[in-house]
Amino acid sequence: MKKLAVFLLCLALAPQAFAADLDAAKKEGKANFYANITAVEPIMEAFTAAKGVKGIYTRVSTAKYVATVLTEHGAGKLEADVLQGPLPILQALKEKGVLAPYRSPAAAGYPEWARQDDTILQFGIEYVALIYNKELVKPKDVPTSYKDLTDPKWRDKIVMPDPATHATTITWLVGLKEAKVFASEDEWMNFLKGLAANKPMFVASFSPTPAPVESGQKLIAVSMPKYIITHAPAPLDWARTGLILGTPRAIAIAAKAPHPNAARIFMDYWLSNDAMKLLADKVGEYVLAPGVYPPIPGFDKAKVVPIRELSDEEIAAWGEKFKKIFAAK
Repeated sequence: MKKLAVFLLCLALAPQAFAADLDAAKKEGKANFYANITAVEPIMEAFTAAKGVKGIYTRVSTAKYVATVLTEHGAGKLEADVLQGPLPILQALKEKGVLAPYRSPAAAGYPEWARQDDTILQFGIEYVALIYNKELVKPKDVPTSYKDLTDPKWRDKIVMPDPATHATTITWLVGLKEAKVFASEDEWMNFLKGLAANKPMFVASFSPTPAPVESGQKLIAVSMPKYIITHAPAPLDWARTGLILGTPRAIAIAAKAPHPNAARIFMDYWLSNDAMKLLADKVGEYVLAPGVYPPIPGFDKAKVVPIRELSDEEIAAWGEKFKKIFAAK
């Protein structure tokens, strides 16, 4: 009976069993961070200065993330201490034994839904919305709903990532249906056809979407409001269209982290209000730390909700459907 009690106590304490030890982390010297998020150098620099442990950021593209990490892990050469990526990617890595449990005290105030277990924590939402040139679009013409994109006045005035090939855009379009932004599937389909009829310009990803709007070549973009921050002082604003949808950003510690103490120190710092405020202020990210918002007017009142990340098979199938719809424009 006594052994059982000890076992249950150890089980209950498992996520907290290896608390962050700053002195040990300093001896390890560095924390390697594999991530698909960009422009996080200010946080890496702040972490290094605050903790005396060097933060090293390695960008891993979403498309190559699982293959890269599993190949390194299988060869016993995974350098990552902490991994950040879309939720499904981290879930896949967890299933392969790549991730370790750790309950960071810094996440105590995060929403309950953000923690699916003691291994993976969602810390933000990769949000998508409409941005426009506020010098060229009159206030009365700014869209107040997604359906407004079907208005013929926007013909040849829209830029967006290619809905046949860009995974996040495909996920967002399906998310509009699944989140019931439209009253029915027929209404959602009419939106797609109306948007296609307005002949949007397609680009490879979200990154190129602000430039045509800034220059006036286009007036409105299916894009990310964070560019209002990162492209300042460009004349960009966001359209208040109701729900803002996006896919969850998640983070976890590697099971065989080369620098396990530094990994926990880094995780605690990353989830802290100080770091999340940097991510919001400098990068324009929407984060889940309580009371922290990107400094974009109105976003403290915006309703930003996570949507389901589609599987690779779903992305391919919906991409083919959207290709036909938008090719018929």
